[in-house]
Amino acid sequence: MALNGDQACVAEMNKAFKERHDYVVAGLNDIPGISCLAGAGTFYAFANVEGAMRALGIKDDNAFAEYLLVEGGVAVVPGSGFGAPGHMRISFACSMKTLEDALGRIRRVLSVAVAKRA
Repeated sequence: MALNGDQACVAEMNKAFKERHDYVVAGLNDIPGISCLAGAGTFYAFANVEGAMRALGIKDDNAFAEYLLVEGGVAVVPGSGFGAPGHMRISFACSMKTLEDALGRIRRVLSVAVAKRA
């Protein structure tokens, strides 16, 4: 049934995920110390956070992920688990409201911490 049924929902889901992807990638690139390339065919973004780690004096992406969780209430996956230290993975398989909240929290936590160090 799933393969032979109406496929209209697939186009709608693709559109929604594309919008979320574009929002997350642009939002991450707008945060100082984070850079993110666009992905293809995934439901997560994989961002370089080395600049943010340096600005905060954080030694690795595991500690960075813990920092975001404790200070901002945002869960990300450290990139070192995928062979890419200094990166983080963040899913956009959730509502746009959740993504807006998460990116706002990341931006707020990092801007406050970097301002304290200045």
